[in-house]
Amino acid sequence: MSNPRNATLPRGERLIIRISPGSLSFTTTGAGQVNYERYALKSSISMAANMREALRNTPVLDADYQHVAVMVDSPVLMMPSDLYNKDEQEELYGHTFTRLEGMTVVSYVLPSLNAVALFTIHRDLRQVLTERFNNLSLIPAVAPVWNHLYQKSFTGVHQKLYGYFHDHRVEVFCFQQNRFKFCNSYAIGNDPNDALYYLLSAWKQLGMEPREDELHLCGNLPEREQVTEEARRYVKRVFITNPSGEFNRASVTQIEGMPYDLMLFILKN
Repeated sequence: MSNPRNATLPRGERLIIRISPGSLSFTTTGAGQVNYERYALKSSISMAANMREALRNTPVLDADYQHVAVMVDSPVLMMPSDLYNKDEQEELYGHTFTRLEGMTVVSYVLPSLNAVALFTIHRDLRQVLTERFNNLSLIPAVAPVWNHLYQKSFTGVHQKLYGYFHDHRVEVFCFQQNRFKFCNSYAIGNDPNDALYYLLSAWKQLGMEPREDELHLCGNLPEREQVTEEARRYVKRVFITNPSGEFNRASVTQIEGMPYDLMLFILKN
């Protein structure tokens, strides 16, 4: 989609920017259409510099959008809402994660889960974005997955452990009533046993029952069949999410390469 620079788009048209350490994409939605475009990053320059170049050279970024959401894939510190204090968020985050030079800590409230997610974005990158776009909202990339699977967790009577695969990581979490019972993130390589180790370690730590409780996997699973086969050696009830089937072949689920979290953000917001 190409627009004259600074043209104002029809009400309801929005831009979603998804940023992870190794990828950058731009998605526009409106009038029943979804356009998804991955940007070819230059590894020799920073993400902020890549964004500046994208703003100069990518037609889809020329228009003035009424809604701009930025999904950021960075490490998350989860806090109970009743313990959250904005004045302490940078100190608390810094105690958990290192290498915060040049980073800004951002909070995102998850009201249904009584939690606040703290994550980071580089100051230069945030400045580039805020200078270009009005009404900018920042969210952790995995937030739509948390919210969606929390709602699904009410089905059935058995406990459910979730594994969401994306960007060479697996997010492992489960819920109890209206809170997280467990929430952690692990870097994984190309060996599917890496992910299986983290999933089964969480399963054991939580005392889950191997014949009754459920393991749900979604996202971009490496070696999907092998992971599933190995998991079923230890857990009887293993389920793989198929977005196309889950959402009745909605058009957004047919877009090749689109992350599951981005699909959910479009479908649920």
